[in-house]
Amino acid sequence: MSIEIFPPKTAEADESLRQTLREMTPFQPAFVSCTYGAGGSTSKRTVEWCREIQEQFGVTSTAHFTCVGSTREQLIEWLQFAWNAGIRNIMALRGDAPAGQAEFQAVEGGLKYADALVSLIREHFPEMGIGVAGYPEKHPEATSLDVDFENLVRKVRCGADAIFTQLFFDNSAFFRYRDRVAASNLGVPVIPGIMPITEFARIQRITAMCGATMPVSLASRLEAAKDDKQAQYEIGVEFATAQCQELINQGVSGIHLYILNKSHAGQEILKSLGRS
Repeated sequence: MSIEIFPPKTAEADESLRQTLREMTPFQPAFVSCTYGAGGSTSKRTVEWCREIQEQFGVTSTAHFTCVGSTREQLIEWLQFAWNAGIRNIMALRGDAPAGQAEFQAVEGGLKYADALVSLIREHFPEMGIGVAGYPEKHPEATSLDVDFENLVRKVRCGADAIFTQLFFDNSAFFRYRDRVAASNLGVPVIPGIMPITEFARIQRITAMCGATMPVSLASRLEAAKDDKQAQYEIGVEFATAQCQELINQGVSGIHLYILNKSHAGQEILKSLGRS
């Protein structure tokens, strides 16, 4: 089990995240990953948080890292900065187009795809652990599942150690995806990414951006509770718990929880799964 956080923007939010980590680390996550803002806007903060997670909470950290807005030389410089801070694991992502851009554009002297970023890490920091993203329902920009899967294969063959999926709510989509990875003999684990629904409007925005579909039965329950945030939370935790239990029953290699810097839903799910 691993969890994902993002760098807060205020001192108050910093302390709130520290409290979240104090509440979540007793569940012994294999690692805590920290995201990397659009255009590298939080790149230094990402490393600072990863270092704090390791030094103050005694948990391995994984720093997200993208191609956005950086030349090859700047990417190598950031990797050295992370390495010097004690970071030994990277989540290598192409990254989303910055605000105001209709589509991703590599800067002059930069990289355009995540497979090139994986190759860069392997070339200059061969001992780094590297995770990459997988999309059970395909990347929103991919023209088909086949094209998206070809991109995944390239990332793994360039040196990725594990695949962590985008959030999803239909386990059958994940199982089909995992089976396809296994049939391709890529030799790396596929870790499902689970985001507990705590607020319907928020999850609608997120799913719209990442292309995840929501089962009609779940959407109907949440729609019926649209004026009751506590009911939405309870529905979301119940669904995520059942989703995780089925994944565990089917032998997944792990579960990556997108907790959005809050601990309560994650705690409830893990306690229900017998993890304490």
